[in-house]
Amino acid sequence: MPKVFRLLIITTLSIITISACVQDKSKKIEKDLASESQKQAEQLKKDFNKAKQVFYSLPSPIETAMLIKRSGVDYTPELLNPTENQSSYVSTYKLAMNLGVYSANISYASIFEQSQVAIKYMAAAKKLAENLGILNAIDQETIGRLENNINNRDSLMDIISETFMNSDGFLKENGRPETAALLIAGGWIEGLYLATQHAKLEPKNEEIIDRITDQKMSLQSLIQLLSTYKGSKDVDQALESLKRINSIYKNFKMVSSDIESITDESERKTVLTAKADVYHDKSHIKKLTSVVDSIRSGIVQPN
Repeated sequence: MPKVFRLLIITTLSIITISACVQDKSKKIEKDLASESQKQAEQLKKDFNKAKQVFYSLPSPIETAMLIKRSGVDYTPELLNPTENQSSYVSTYKLAMNLGVYSANISYASIFEQSQVAIKYMAAAKKLAENLGILNAIDQETIGRLENNINNRDSLMDIISETFMNSDGFLKENGRPETAALLIAGGWIEGLYLATQHAKLEPKNEEIIDRITDQKMSLQSLIQLLSTYKGSKDVDQALESLKRINSIYKNFKMVSSDIESITDESERKTVLTAKADVYHDKSHIKKLTSVVDSIRSGIVQPN
């Protein structure tokens, strides 16, 4: 066999062998990447489902406002974040957190039957929602429904609660659950701010103090929720604030009663339950009020 021809065969076989190896390695890499992508997708799904459970365990702004009203305090409009601040919020953090703040303000005004104020705040929230990219969560039709039901508190509360859930749902369904978490955090902080300020005005009102101490448990759920999205600059900023609040709540002692078992025959399962009571002293409430006031001031401050 001529030397040149033999060299050509060897070279051709080498190229075929190398190509086969490259293809095998390429297929292996593709397989590994596919496997890794599937693992990441499964983890993301698991994280999302976990976060969704926490979302539903937190009180909505309307529920928090109802608890405040139930304590017997008077409506105090100067505690609300002025609607004119709305135009100065630009960053995603400010938009989302203050949409939560305004949601709490709308609920507060509505619960105290300040319908015109609630509509005014809904209009301001609509502009924040538009800038945040939630085009359909708060539309003109929603504001029209509020105006048409201005003398019906129950209908107003239903519309406000529905609007809040629509905003939250839109963000989660469109791949922005961390922004929805910021909205929830803003509303929760505003609710606690309103409660602590009322406690400051009426320090002997034990009912409002109880509402404040109860938030120790919901705060744990909120921190858990935001921790799912830590690594985001905005989420980390909100988490830092919540952890500052939590450092005060750690001084509130929580005592659980005896555990009871409740059996559901239809579901064939037994659930263990225990009532938890939170204890505190006046200095803890005073410190908590100061810290929450400072954090809330940073959130609502115009850019």
